[in-house]
Amino acid sequence: MTTAKKLLLEGLSDATGFMGGALAGYWLGQAAGWNIFDQGYGATSLLGIACVGLGGGLGLHLARRWRAAKAARTEQSPHS
Repeated sequence: MTTAKKLLLEGLSDATGFMGGALAGYWLGQAAGWNIFDQGYGATSLLGIACVGLGGGLGLHLARRWRAAKAARTEQSPHS
């Protein structure tokens, strides 16, 4: 795989993982009644913002783990 393709895969997987995790955190916060768009910075708004941030970070982490596992499989069997 060329360097450009590796970088494209890295960027797209990071973006997908982050956005997917952030959306999951947003939906979980909404289900708990924590609206990030409430007026002011009340406790529920801050909890919703924290859910989105933690979800985005977790999604990014999972995307990077997926990439590392994929690279390890490729090193073990270079035929694929």
